[in-house]
Amino acid sequence: ILHHEGPDKGLERTRFTFPRQSRDRRLCLSDFFRSKESGEIDTVAFHVVTMGQSVSDATAKLFAANEYREYLELHGLSVQLTEALAEHWHARIREELGFAGEDASDIDAILDQGYRGSRYSFGYPACPDLEQQLQLCALLEPERIGVELSEEFQLHPEQSTSAIIVHHPEAKYFNAN
Repeated sequence: ILHHEGPDKGLERTRFTFPRQSRDRRLCLSDFFRSKESGEIDTVAFHVVTMGQSVSDATAKLFAANEYREYLELHGLSVQLTEALAEHWHARIREELGFAGEDASDIDAILDQGYRGSRYSFGYPACPDLEQQLQLCALLEPERIGVELSEEFQLHPEQSTSAIIVHHPEAKYFNAN
C-alpha cells in the first residue's frame, strides 16, 4: 500500500507491505485497495489512540504496592477503554467516508464486525510486521498525544493502539500466516 502526500502531489511518502495467505482465499491487505495501475486514487485511514500516561502510572503504582486485584481491574478497564476509543474513531472515519449508515444497529452485531471495512493493527495476523509501526508513527507523529515507539516497536504508554483502517466492504479479519 502506497501513501501519497495528496491526490494532486503524487509524491510517495511511505509504502507498507503485507504478507499474503498461503492457503484459503490467499488474501493480503493490499487486495482491498485499488492497484496503482488502475490510475484511480483510493483512500486509507490511520490512527493512534491512547488512554495516556497517567493510567499506566496508576497501574504500575498498584502493581508495585502488591494491590493485584485493583491493578488487574484498572489495567483491564484501561485496555478496554483504549479499544473502545479506537472503535469510536473507526466509527467517526466511517461516518466521514459516508459509510456509517451501513453499520449494524445492535451492539452484538457491531462487536462481530457488523460494519463496512476493518481496523488492522501491526503485530496481528493480517499485518504481523511490528517494524512497520515506524512508518505509521512517521506519518501520524503520535508523540503529539504522548505516545512513543519503543526499540521493540511497541507503543508506550501501554494503553495505546494504532491501526490502518481499510474501508473495502469485504475487508474482515483474517490470518496471513
